Amino acid sequence: MGRIVRFGVVGVANTGVYYGLYLVFRQVLPYLVAHAVAFLLAMVGSYFLNCYFTFRVRPTLRKFLLFPLSNVSNFVITSAGLYVLVAMFHLNERIAPLAAALVAVPITFFVAQFVLVDRERPERAAAREQENQP
Repeated sequence: MGRIVRFGVVGVANTGVYYGLYLVFRQVLPYLVAHAVAFLLAMVGSYFLNCYFTFRVRPTLRKFLLFPLSNVSNFVITSAGLYVLVAMFHLNERIAPLAAALVAVPITFFVAQFVLVDRERPERAAAREQENQP
């Protein structure tokens, strides 16, 4: 349960970073391009926050290179959602990214966990999690 709460905290922080970058880039770029650039930049920060805070694992180059795979589903869902909300439902371009992100969060958690957490026996993982509790 703690991991899910920590993922939520990181998600809120990451969404804030993404949204701030999106609004800045939206001033000079089309909304879908601003979305893509902001998403990529926020993903780097998300990787380190998820390693250190959410899943409490050591970052590695291999995991860093695999981490974007955990965000593919998020990117596809948020991009499609953003397009549908803006182009079809005429939702404001400033609000649409937040609405689209809500749908992608649960999927991203499970995929990120799969990528970042080493596969080990459940009792060993539970013991490690207990050791990391404050």
